[in-house]
Amino acid sequence: MAGTLNCMTPACPSPDPSQAEQAALLGRLRQGEDAAFRDLMDMAGGRMLAVARRMLPTDDDAREAVQDALLSAFRNLHRFDGRALLTTWLHRITVNACLMKLRTRRRRPESSIEDLLPTFLPDGHQTRPAEPWAPDRLERAETSEATARLVREKIGELPETYREILLLRDIEDLSTEEAAQALGISSNAVKTKLHRARQALRALLDPHMRADGGEAC
Repeated sequence: MAGTLNCMTPACPSPDPSQAEQAALLGRLRQGEDAAFRDLMDMAGGRMLAVARRMLPTDDDAREAVQDALLSAFRNLHRFDGRALLTTWLHRITVNACLMKLRTRRRRPESSIEDLLPTFLPDGHQTRPAEPWAPDRLERAETSEATARLVREKIGELPETYREILLLRDIEDLSTEEAAQALGISSNAVKTKLHRARQALRALLDPHMRADGGEAC
């Protein structure tokens, strides 16, 4: 499962600017220097768009979320205390903008996650044991754009809270505590819901990945 989720992550971006460079840019931004805003876009715009593309289904949604995030950043620049890196702060704002867009764009009724979770017999065995995934399909999943699209599609079928937790923890690699803060729930709730979300996502992907002749990616 981890490999399949990792196939959604693009090649590693270039290293972040140094702490000193970011601090200097922050000072220029606070002084209202026009060139500083262009430098901010050069430094962080690509990273912010990459985050939004991982979390949202379309490029249009991703670009709108980045615009919303930049506006929010500019409006709240005076509140940023500088204790975190500027890039870290912008990442958090981008994630929040994506969460807002996911919630406002949700139209169709959601199914219960219970329908996707494994069920058990009285002796503790699963009523439908999990089938192994084909090794060749797992290898292709590491690099396949088709698989990345499939994973995004299936994540989009999860109920909202579970979808958000999976995106934050497994796609954006936020810590349990960071995800809990972003969603306004407890860390224990994040852990429980993440486990269920991973189970449900595997159930949705299973027909496409099985070694017994299931549909290939």
